[in-house]
Amino acid sequence: MANRPVHFIWMLDCSGSMGVNGKISELNFAIREAIPEMQQAAESNPAASLLVRAISFANGASWHVDEPTPVDRFAWEDVHTYGGTDMGAAFKLAAGALQTPPMPQRALPPVLALASDGQPTDDWRAGLREIDATPWGKRAVRVAVAIGDDADKSMLKEFLGNPELEPLQAKNPRQLAAAIRWMSTAVVKDASTPKVEDAKPTTPLGPAPLTKGDEDDIW
Repeated sequence: MANRPVHFIWMLDCSGSMGVNGKISELNFAIREAIPEMQQAAESNPAASLLVRAISFANGASWHVDEPTPVDRFAWEDVHTYGGTDMGAAFKLAAGALQTPPMPQRALPPVLALASDGQPTDDWRAGLREIDATPWGKRAVRVAVAIGDDADKSMLKEFLGNPELEPLQAKNPRQLAAAIRWMSTAVVKDASTPKVEDAKPTTPLGPAPLTKGDEDDIW
């Protein structure tokens, strides 16, 4: 049988606050380091074809990687900070990609992976409604990571669309790397496994516990 595509879309906060204490650099590093494990997770399920792209948002939103790229050819180019937190604009871009077309009818549920450290500065609920209005948006596996203590965790929880799920919490670089790794591997394995009925993801792992020395590196 021909394999079925799984579209994985990063939605990354590139607001000015992400430049504080090196958060944007750590996010870039975490994604780059997770790619080999993401590729291995995809290789373990030949029935699915993993396609990756990315949206950055700050003052407005744009496709950082606009073409759905096979994960075995995917390479990360750093995102940079450039202003506010227009998350609603990012949601609207994602919603456009979740229409059929361009999404094929026989795809597996897509993955929407959101990372943010602050409060949205535009009408994010309008953007979220656009995602929810698409058939693929309703079926998407959604995951989110709150970077630092100022992230709007209630908003991220609403994005997840499942009262049983909580956003991951990353209070330091090590926790962010662990969260990105989980989003890139465990979630990919779950989404790329064909099911009789599309299932919601299991409850994400909590943040990695702080160990000696981590307390000096909290955002």
